[in-house]
Order: sequence, then structure tokens, then C-alpha cells
Amino acid sequence: MNSPPGLVLASASARRLKLLRQIGLQPHLVIAAEIDETPWRNETPPQLARRLAQSKMAQVHGQAPGNYVLGADTVVAVGRRILPKPIDNEEARRCLELLSGRRHHVYTAVAATAPEGPERMRLVDSVVAFKRLTTGEIEWYLANDEWCGKAGGYAIQGRAARFVRFLRGSYSNVVGLPLFETANLLEGLGYPVLGGASFAQVARSE
Repeated sequence: MNSPPGLVLASASARRLKLLRQIGLQPHLVIAAEIDETPWRNETPPQLARRLAQSKMAQVHGQAPGNYVLGADTVVAVGRRILPKPIDNEEARRCLELLSGRRHHVYTAVAATAPEGPERMRLVDSVVAFKRLTTGEIEWYLANDEWCGKAGGYAIQGRAARFVRFLRGSYSNVVGLPLFETANLLEGLGYPVLGGASFAQVARSE
């Protein structure tokens, strides 16, 4: 007897896996897509998020045929300026200095496909505003290493929460995956969202 199609997360992000589990979805496979995330010339933040999410989903779908595949990408931007995922303290400091006292956008594109198609995508935009940060606050945050690898150099679910004076839109989107939109996207493709946890257990035990 063939196993039912499972859910594959095309991301190595521990945050996204934790968020899916929060709503009862347990991917039976997690495969990190190897994608060059460098923005193209004149590419806007929403365009970048969409392209990377779709690329991750498509690459992993080729590696795990016969499954539902979910890909996502989060981009933090001030205007059209795309902030990096810092690799060192100096890069993280520049991000925090730019975000200090300003509003910025957090875009997450979610792309999903059913085992035999079709593909669907949603883009979610949240607006976040930081208080004006002192030098001491920036140094305090940098010392924790929480910024490492995070888009925009911060994690709202961690210590950076004390800097957020305003948020409009999806909180889980800022963490890394808009849960309402993700669940609706998968449900629309036919994935058993309400029975996803036990469904994944069956697929994993085969």
C-alpha cells in the first residue's frame, strides 16, 4: 500500500518548523534548498521574496516528488532597500542603526504545491516600527548573537521585542511564516490541515 503524500518543508529554518508545529502541522521531511539569495538588479523586496520562495519550493519538489511542498522566504526592507541576513557584528549593527526610530516592511512569500500541482503563492506584508535605539541598546543586542542569520539583523520573538513600538499585520509573518495564510494555502491545495499532525506521523512511519 502506498503511503499518502506528506508535507515537505523546503527550508532549514528552525523558526518555520516551530511555527508549523504550533498550528499542528508536522512536516515529515525537511529539505534545505540551496538557492542564491542575492537580489537581482532593480528587484524590489516583494519580487525577491516571491522569487526565492518559488525557487525553494520548485527545487525541493524535484527532490521529493509525490508530496506537498512548502517554501517560504522573508525579506526585511526599508523602502526599496533590502536588508541582509548579517554574517558579522558590523553588518548587524548597520541594520539596527538603519531600523532605529523608523518603520520597515517585513515581506514573506509562501509558495506551495500539491503532489501533481497546481502551485499557489501568497505574499504577506507586515509593518514594524522600532523605537530610537541608543548605542548601549544596540551593543546589548549585538552581544547576544540573536541577530545571526536573521533577515534585518533581529528576531522579534526574542530580545528585539523590547524595541518594537508598533506592528501592523501578521506577527508570525515577522517571525518567519504567516500562519493564517500558510494554513489556508495548504488547505486550498487539498492538504489535510486539521489532520496534518497524525497524517505526517503515518507518512514518517512507512
